[in-house]
Amino acid sequence: MALTPSTPKPLWRLPIIISPFFLWGTAMVAMKGVIPDTAPFFLATMRLLPAGGLVLIAAMIMGRSFEVSWRGWFWIAFFGLVDGTLFQGFLAQGLVRTGAGLGSVMIDSQPLAVALMARWLFQEQVGALGWLGLAIGLAGITLLGLPDEWVISFFQGHFTLSEVPADGLMLLQLLFDQGEWLMLMAALSMAVGTILIRYVAQEADPVVATGWHMMLGGLPLAALSLIGEPQPWAGISLTGWGAIAYSTIFGSAIAYGVFFFLASRGNLTSLSALTFLTPVFALLFGNLFLGEVLSPLQTLGVSFTIVSIYLINQRETLTQWVLSKWQLLHEPPVESKS
Repeated sequence: MALTPSTPKPLWRLPIIISPFFLWGTAMVAMKGVIPDTAPFFLATMRLLPAGGLVLIAAMIMGRSFEVSWRGWFWIAFFGLVDGTLFQGFLAQGLVRTGAGLGSVMIDSQPLAVALMARWLFQEQVGALGWLGLAIGLAGITLLGLPDEWVISFFQGHFTLSEVPADGLMLLQLLFDQGEWLMLMAALSMAVGTILIRYVAQEADPVVATGWHMMLGGLPLAALSLIGEPQPWAGISLTGWGAIAYSTIFGSAIAYGVFFFLASRGNLTSLSALTFLTPVFALLFGNLFLGEVLSPLQTLGVSFTIVSIYLINQRETLTQWVLSKWQLLHEPPVESKS
C-alpha cells in the first residue's frame, strides 16, 4: 500500500487517509477549549492512557497479533517515551501559551524533519522541489516562532543582538514562554516517533504497538500530574469532559491508530506531509469556536508552511509535470508531408 503521490488511490480510501489529520485538527481545538479548566499534564494523560486501552481492545477484536519480542518491547518503550510522553507533554504545555490553530501549524512542521530523517535512514528521495519546500517551510517556522518585533526589526535593518537577551537561559525562557517553541519540540518528537514506527513494526504489530506506546507514554505524564497538579479534574464541566472524550477517542485512539498503521507501510515523507491539512482544520475550527486571530506575520508563516508541505507531498507529480512541459518545448517540430 504505497502512499507515494504518483500512486492512484481508490476514492473509498481517501477518507481513511485524511481522517487522522481532520481528527487531530479538531482535537486541538477541543483541547484548547478545555485547558483553562484543567491542567496540561492531566489533559495529556487523558489523551494517552484511555486511548491506549481503546486501541488495544480494538486490536484484540480485530484479531491482531499481541506477540512482542524483548527487542520489540525496547522499541515500543522508546516509541512511547518520544511520541507519547514528550510529544503529548510538550503539546499540552504549549497549548497553555498559544492558540489551537497556530499550535497546530507548529505541530505540523514535523514533515520537514521526517523528510530529512527518512532521506537519511531509508533513502526516500526528496528531490529539488522537496528541498525547495523544506527551505520555504523553515522560513515559515521562523515567522511563526520568533517574536514579530524581531522579524520586523530584521527586515527594517534595525535588528541588533542587543534585542536578544544576553543570558542564554533568559533567551530559552522567552522562547518557551511563547508556546510556539514548545509546539516545535512536540513536532520534533512526533517526527522521531513517525520514523520509529518503521523499526517498531519489524518487531510487533503496528496497531498493537500504538496502543502499548500510548499506555507506556502516559504513565510518566500521570506521575507528573499527580505530583504537581492537585485535583485537575475539579473544574471541568460536562462540556469539558465531552471535549476530553472527543480528544481521547477520536483525536488519539482512532487518529493515531490509523496514522501509524499507514506509516508502517507507506512512504513516510508523503504521508507525513499530508498533515498540511491539520492546521487548515484547526485554524478553521479555532476561528469558528474560539475566535482566534493570527498576526499578519504569523499568517504569512502559515502560508509558507502549507506551501512547503504541499511541495513536499506533491514533489513527484509536480516534477513529472515540469519534465513533460520541458520535453514538449524542446521536441523538434514535426514536418508536414505534402
